[in-house]
Amino acid sequence: MRFRNLKKNKHITEKKKINKLHYAHYSSRVKAFITDLFMIYAPILYLITYVALDGKDAFQSSQLAPLIGVSLYGLIYAVLLSKFGQTPGKKAYELKVVDDKTGKNLSFFRALLRFVAFLFTATTLLGLLVPFYRKDKKALHDIICNTLVVSTKE
Repeated sequence: MRFRNLKKNKHITEKKKINKLHYAHYSSRVKAFITDLFMIYAPILYLITYVALDGKDAFQSSQLAPLIGVSLYGLIYAVLLSKFGQTPGKKAYELKVVDDKTGKNLSFFRALLRFVAFLFTATTLLGLLVPFYRKDKKALHDIICNTLVVSTKE
């Protein structure tokens, strides 16, 4: 009985620690995403268009170039999330992506899965509207990957 009480109290303190996380506002998440597009994705597209290809006409006629751009962006995004829990945009707005149960950083493959899930949920637009109806402000790709975007400012 005593061991069970001890174990039960440990479980409660772990849950309290996770509940102390402050959920990020949706507007901050959108601003961070736009910042990431300009800081990571735009330079990738520029390099593909003018260094690897002969210009905008070659980029527009290529079907492989946009796929390579999105793939590189996804890999960089997953590396940054797995290593730091933040991308430059999320760091600028003091946001962090964590596991919703442990509060720790994601693994590389889970961060990559989160990016792929984001691509699919963004195409439906319904997945991006889900945070307006949830208390924990999770989007559909966060629900699929069991992640949480939290604010790091106290």
